Amino acid sequence: MPDTPPDGRRIVSSRHLAEGEGWELSELEFGLIVAYNAFSRWMIRCMAAAGQADLSPLDILILHNVNHRGKDKRLTDICFLLNIEDTHTVNYGLRKLLKAGLLDSEKRGKEVFYRTSQTGADLCDAYRDIRRQCLLDGGMGPELPGKELRALARSLRSLSGQYDQASRAAASL
Repeated sequence: MPDTPPDGRRIVSSRHLAEGEGWELSELEFGLIVAYNAFSRWMIRCMAAAGQADLSPLDILILHNVNHRGKDKRLTDICFLLNIEDTHTVNYGLRKLLKAGLLDSEKRGKEVFYRTSQTGADLCDAYRDIRRQCLLDGGMGPELPGKELRALARSLRSLSGQYDQASRAAASL
């Protein structure tokens, strides 16, 4: 086995995807799966602690994205920034957040623009405070300093571009 770890073990989610060359990618993918699920669980529990227990991870991402920089956002803006192709899932989340009173909307011509309501902005602030208390003050100490986190974020954004390109190639097969 080329470049097999010293103990010979590979930590992967699907052995059939880890055979031969490039098995390290399967190990990375397993790490992404585990991290995504942990992050999703974290978002739900943090938002519940902030006072809104019935939001999905996508709803939470949409709320934070709309709240970002206090600028009104269109559906296409949100989908683009979150790299979501299925606009109907974001549109569903927007309707759910509107119904909960966390967003306001305004139609301008043919476009609908969204912004956080005062309730939504207050909820985002509460989430930020709980995030600081539980995640930043409670455990993200010297293990991952800012410089390493920024490098990891750059690597993940680069990797997302590679997966986007591969998905386009797969769609053309």
